[in-house]
Amino acid sequence: MKIIDRYIFNRFLQTFFVVFLIVMFVMILQMIWLYIAELAGKDLEFSVIVKFIVYASPTLIPLTLPLSILIASIMVFGEFSEHYEFAAMKSTGISLQRAIRYLIVFMIFLSIGTFFFANNVIPASQRKFIGLRRNIVRLKPAVAITENQFNEVGDINIKVASKYGDNDQYLDDVIIHKQKANLKGNYTVIKSKSGELVSGKDSDVLSLILRDGFYYDEVVPKKIKNQKKHPFVKSDFKEYAINLDLSSFNDVDMSKNDYIKNRKMLNVNLLRKDIDSFSVKLNKDREDFAKRTVQRLKIGTIGGGINFPCYTSTYPESIEHILQYEKQLMVLNEANRLIKSNLNRIRQEGTDVQRNKENLNKFEIALHEKYALAFACIVLFFIGAPLGAIIRKGGLGLPLLYAVGIFLAYHFIGIFAKSSAENGAISPFLSSWLSTLIILPLGVLLTYKATTEKNLITLNFGKFKWVEILDRFFITIFKKKKE
Repeated sequence: MKIIDRYIFNRFLQTFFVVFLIVMFVMILQMIWLYIAELAGKDLEFSVIVKFIVYASPTLIPLTLPLSILIASIMVFGEFSEHYEFAAMKSTGISLQRAIRYLIVFMIFLSIGTFFFANNVIPASQRKFIGLRRNIVRLKPAVAITENQFNEVGDINIKVASKYGDNDQYLDDVIIHKQKANLKGNYTVIKSKSGELVSGKDSDVLSLILRDGFYYDEVVPKKIKNQKKHPFVKSDFKEYAINLDLSSFNDVDMSKNDYIKNRKMLNVNLLRKDIDSFSVKLNKDREDFAKRTVQRLKIGTIGGGINFPCYTSTYPESIEHILQYEKQLMVLNEANRLIKSNLNRIRQEGTDVQRNKENLNKFEIALHEKYALAFACIVLFFIGAPLGAIIRKGGLGLPLLYAVGIFLAYHFIGIFAKSSAENGAISPFLSSWLSTLIILPLGVLLTYKATTEKNLITLNFGKFKWVEILDRFFITIFKKKKE
């Protein structure tokens, strides 16, 4: 490695690490603000808070690393051009490709390391992070409840006047609003003088023991005219127990579908294994659904004991020729009932199949994102380095503006594509690579312009130089105003 290569390499590394630390610090602050309700006022040890931040930090790398590469490359090469260092290099025969030769090698190794980081470190940190959140609630059940305000825990909203005890497990003046299935609003209200939170060390269930209270349950009448009476049921109790699922507090389903909401905890091998199993299950569910639908239609035995050939090409044109009026009515009613029943089942099972398809799409997206992230680091470098050489401006002002604008476009395209892929509008593979494929031509164009020493203002569309025309137009306007 020559002196000039070492100089460029060291300048880029220094800027990159400084920018990475700053961006990472900002992302960590945003993450702390997101989980501030779980950390503030919970009497947690400092070591627990540090573990919380350390375990959550690796998930920020997919955002932090590409943005840092883009900002650092624009800053470094913009500063080279601004101070005429890049012009001095060109005068000695060093082109842009020659100047970034070792940086390209560094980016390749960085991309490979990013893939292994996303494949091994992030899934392990996610498992630690979810486990830590669950353990916080197990060891301190009152973490899920804040005093003098309603807290949503599972399907209830709970408010307590005060908490006390070694782990704040004892509660005073408890008010609970509980929802009913398939109904909006709070139809059940529970009030008690005291309560106690009980949780086993290895249990995912939090038991809330209420003492000396009342239970109010609003009755929903079937007839509309009785709704104005506002009937309700009231009962008192000495002790009443409510079981709450701790997994809902952590946004984790600890049932059989645990991995559906925690695909970030899986590496490439486990993702491929689960994708295969989901695909087999989805195809089997579709086949079983079709068979059950045919069986429920009962084409061959509709209408009591009257048998029709189920699989034949010659059906009677009308049932009037073979049935009397009473039998016709019975057959039509039975057919109408079967049609409505099967339509309801088809809608329900169709919803289940669609949900399974969305889960499969999410797993495929998580798999392809690991590869797309590594490739995006290289593409963003080939955007930042030539763009910095073209704009000829270093520092944090203009380079940061360019970098944030490009990265926001890249990030938002990825978000919209991911949402579309989850619904099945586009393929999961395309959604993961779409944002990278869109900015790839920009990298090629900027590299070509910087290599051929052309400014962006010379971009031609057809036979017209639109940018130059606009420049002349505005210059003419300003001249007229001055006159």
